[in-house]
Amino acid sequence: MQIYKIRSLASSTEVNAFVEAAQAGGDPFVLLHLCDKEVVAGYRCQERMAQVAAESGAVMVYSDRSEADGTPHPVIDYQEGALRDDFDFGALWLLRTSALQPVAEGYRFAALYALRLALSRQGNLLHLRERLYTEAETDLRRSGERQFDYVNPRNREVQLEMEQACTAHLRQLGALVCPKADAGLPVADEPLSASVVIPVFNRERTVMEAVGSALSQECSFPFNVIVVDNHSTDATTSLLAACGDPRLIHLIPEETDLGIGGCWDKAIRSERCGKYAVQLDSDDLYSSPHTLQRIVDEMEQKGAAMCIGAYRMVNFQLETLPPGLIDHREWTDENGPNNALRINGLGAPRAFRTAVLRQIGFPNTSYGEDYALGLRLSRSYPLARIYDELYLCRRWEGNSDAALSLEKQNANNAYKDQLRTIELRARIRLNTDSPC
Repeated sequence: MQIYKIRSLASSTEVNAFVEAAQAGGDPFVLLHLCDKEVVAGYRCQERMAQVAAESGAVMVYSDRSEADGTPHPVIDYQEGALRDDFDFGALWLLRTSALQPVAEGYRFAALYALRLALSRQGNLLHLRERLYTEAETDLRRSGERQFDYVNPRNREVQLEMEQACTAHLRQLGALVCPKADAGLPVADEPLSASVVIPVFNRERTVMEAVGSALSQECSFPFNVIVVDNHSTDATTSLLAACGDPRLIHLIPEETDLGIGGCWDKAIRSERCGKYAVQLDSDDLYSSPHTLQRIVDEMEQKGAAMCIGAYRMVNFQLETLPPGLIDHREWTDENGPNNALRINGLGAPRAFRTAVLRQIGFPNTSYGEDYALGLRLSRSYPLARIYDELYLCRRWEGNSDAALSLEKQNANNAYKDQLRTIELRARIRLNTDSPC
């Protein structure tokens, strides 16, 4: 078996030279060592990977590993919808030589991503649940810092290429969509009005500032603020009860099994929910008193089922934190509905046409519920975009994604990959019946 230790396989030139050399070698399998990280192979590591590939027919085998201190580092199974370009395969990839093929010319950053997408179209990318090697972790940032790499403006050129590679892959699969402006939004009886929806659990420190930010909106239409209090055990409930503003709707569900998505679903099915339901998290703020008007105006003008805005990362003194403004410019009218299957989030604040939400519903989870809905809506309906700052996302030690364990990160990633898989299959079926 040939072993290739390669520091960079970003460009088409590098990847295609590797493919040519591997095929010229004549071995059925090659072991690719992406040696930007230090790796120590375990006992019979390469022999075991080759054995599994031969017996399973997989086009690629990757495995769990250990960290330098011996801590287990499991990874997750590859799914059809695992289209994000940061999927963690580790540093050792066992590849079936006959499945390798050159990638398109011209990539400077996305060629390795394009190669593994091409492999996935040919066969199984198999996750072997055995710790076969040790890999030293070089990115020691917390999960809450790493998760915004893909929207950092410094990575813009890289992201454009990743989008190009993903779009080409979706085209090969017959999964591209092109929602039409006359997509047939359901007719609603509600007059022009809006509801700011705030799910909350134990946020006594921040919830009333969020409520105040919502109630201070200046609009030409009536609006209310629906806070779904998910049985808080701190002072949240009493603070909300003492508010005294009749526009505040304080809902305490009967159910005790609700996640954030379930709380949203209760809000949008309330008879007091307006024509538009607009997101505000319980520890965040709107940037100005005109945010709600701007969102509703955009949705009315575009006839959109959903609107996605831009937000700025700040601390509790409202000082900007890296990467600053997150405008999700990788989400565009032209290709955003397709690129949504690659990126890990669609932006904030999000606003929805309530009548559409009531037809589809939120998944009752506390992670990825908004992403699931964004994928589903983008398949069928036009979406509006606002690239200006509308929202302040306050980062603090209480944020749910500030510093996640590896186990939790894996669970979150696996769930979003499953959402993508469901959506990918739905889009392929849609195009079988009505090609884009």
